[in-house]
Amino acid sequence: MPRPGFQLRQFHNQAETSPLHRHLVAMWTGVEHESDGQVTAHVFPENNRISGSDPAALRMLMSGEIDFFTLMGGLLAPVVPLADFQSVPFAFRDADQALAVSDGALGGLLKQAMAAKGLYGLELMTFDNGMRQIGTRSRPIRELADLKDVTIRVPDGAAFVDTFRALGAKPVAVNVNGIFAALQDGRVDAQENALAVMEVFRLDRAQRYIAMTNHMWSGFNLIANLASWQTLPAAIQALIERRAASTIRAQRIEQATFNATVRATFEARGLVFTQIDQVPFRHALAPVYERWREKLGEEAWELLEDEVGALR
Repeated sequence: MPRPGFQLRQFHNQAETSPLHRHLVAMWTGVEHESDGQVTAHVFPENNRISGSDPAALRMLMSGEIDFFTLMGGLLAPVVPLADFQSVPFAFRDADQALAVSDGALGGLLKQAMAAKGLYGLELMTFDNGMRQIGTRSRPIRELADLKDVTIRVPDGAAFVDTFRALGAKPVAVNVNGIFAALQDGRVDAQENALAVMEVFRLDRAQRYIAMTNHMWSGFNLIANLASWQTLPAAIQALIERRAASTIRAQRIEQATFNATVRATFEARGLVFTQIDQVPFRHALAPVYERWREKLGEEAWELLEDEVGALR
């Protein structure tokens, strides 16, 4: 006989060894225990290695084939354009500021836009990934000119492509679990990610230099299929919300610590770090800011600038 209750599927794109996977497993284990087995969830790292990775998993979420998915704003944006506020380059001072914006009024506006597309954003929905840096194979990045014509792996999101084209590089979209191979076989000369992601996927084995650019922040939004969510009893919804909130708070603390310690780990392995001056990079992005202001809309852009200052 089929097991009674609610059996859910949770996808995410990080490795099984990542803090995100561990926290998601702990969250759903807690939900199962506290619901006396009414709710069980299977957590699939690396999106269960499906063909098409994040975009394909997002389609599965929207169709109801999976119930929960964690996805960064830049990859949600093809369906919910407002999500790209999380990927505006050089907008956030640090991860804490980005998370505060995502938890605030602009995040609330995003949840409304998601609901219109059949997606549900949990009350506290954003796990941290961290500030993104640039790793290179053959030459260090010290200034803007060093990025000219560099082929760089980016996620399959317009914000990333627009940003690196404006900075003079040649962006190439590659799924996260394909970055190491793309660096190793020379399809790309560079990649950009939070340091913790570089460590989880052991990208240090295929790159020699890391430029501390802090050019973007990214996180993982915990999203449900709205119809699936609405089938859950109110008490189960409240339990999931509570467990998600406590899990997300714990993950944010751990991720911040992880990102802060990876540099020393990489330096011990022989990687060379450089620090860039953001001002020339921001100047080069002036046309990008104008396009993205129009894309996100005046209300969202004003809410963003209220928190981070003028983006010019």
